[in-house]
Amino acid sequence: MRIRIDKDSCVGAGMCALTAPNVFTQDDDGFSEVLEGREDGAGDPLAREAARACPVRAITVADD
Repeated sequence: MRIRIDKDSCVGAGMCALTAPNVFTQDDDGFSEVLEGREDGAGDPLAREAARACPVRAITVADD
């Protein structure tokens, strides 16, 4: 699994960090980031749920 955040689309709603706090966080400006070392999602089923929860669809979760 590979996780990508479109930084140009992200509005900082924080739904990803609320849904999958072991995978996502927010940077100092409030925009979403994947936690260091978690770019592959580490099989966390909440990563896909977080992508669905994003109100602007800025998160893409793809299988390798």
